Amino acid sequence: MIIMTIVGARPQFIKAATVSRAIKEHNKQHPEDSIREVIVHTGQHYDINMSDIFFEEMDIPKPSYSLGIGGGTHGAMTGQQLEQIEKVIFEVEPDLVLVYGDTNSTLAGALAASKLHINVAHVEAGLRSFNMKMPEEQNRILTDRLSSVLFCPTNSALENLKREGFDHFPISQQLVGDVMYDAAQFYTPRAAKPKGLEKIDLSAGFILSTIHRAENTDDKAKLAELVSALNELHLTTPVIMPLHPRTKNKLNEFGLELNIHLIDPIGYLEMVYLLDRCSFVASDSGGVQKEAYFFDKHCLILREETEWVELVETGANFIVGSDKSLLLQKADELCRDILPTSCFGKTFYGDGNAADKIVKSLVSSRK
Repeated sequence: MIIMTIVGARPQFIKAATVSRAIKEHNKQHPEDSIREVIVHTGQHYDINMSDIFFEEMDIPKPSYSLGIGGGTHGAMTGQQLEQIEKVIFEVEPDLVLVYGDTNSTLAGALAASKLHINVAHVEAGLRSFNMKMPEEQNRILTDRLSSVLFCPTNSALENLKREGFDHFPISQQLVGDVMYDAAQFYTPRAAKPKGLEKIDLSAGFILSTIHRAENTDDKAKLAELVSALNELHLTTPVIMPLHPRTKNKLNEFGLELNIHLIDPIGYLEMVYLLDRCSFVASDSGGVQKEAYFFDKHCLILREETEWVELVETGANFIVGSDKSLLLQKADELCRDILPTSCFGKTFYGDGNAADKIVKSLVSSRK
């Protein structure tokens, strides 16, 4: 069986690492029924700290194909990826194309395979923010509809599909758990302290923040509110931010200055180190707000909505958007430890064996 894995952005490298490891284990135990995985890296994240480092530190097999397609508009990027992925499919002739998450690479991979009548499996299917202005929302909805197998991380994701009528489509829907939870469990013992923080006493507590979504970075008023709020928080509690290239460029363009602890983009093992030790998180990343939960940390969501609704409903995370006053209010409550911690420990994301379930399902589907 030949599986072609499409990746292109940080979260996908992490998710793919768990499934690639499960494939290796399957091949070791069942050499007579082995899987050949061909990894295609679209190049959507092309900075070495946003891409190459993940393959190195997480022991992901090096991509068989690196397409080098990054930057440009959503349409141009997706179109170029579609064209190049199609060429690779003709060459590899895979039995199945495996895509992750909700990036342009996800949609391009699913569309290329579907048009060539090759089955598509979507890991992290069924998630919805219910904001169709988000490119990610468009990508995930279209990818789900193009897929043959949908691997859902949560019950709420499975329910989303049912409400959209997926029970009437010839598409397999499977609740397997979250591969990111697999990754958190596996890689935490390998966590490493990021460079640039040698002189900072992390034991005293700090806030971990990330900002990268275009809805925040490309809107001067929103970005200014977030910058002002983080600068104010930093006066009493250190704020650490791995600075995304897009955010860095927009800060310069708008003449805004973050007076917090800024470090270069970091790998997953370094991110795990900070998540494990921070006081709480403030982020617009879908993945990071969920990863915070894995480490029993609250997250202030710097967006107007979230795909991980169960974390808001249980009181682990709080949607604050770019509202400075609300962000500071919730941050103050977290700093004073007046918000409950009973929300943690719930098994929203499976048992840590999502990748094994995915591989077993793919193997059994060809028999």
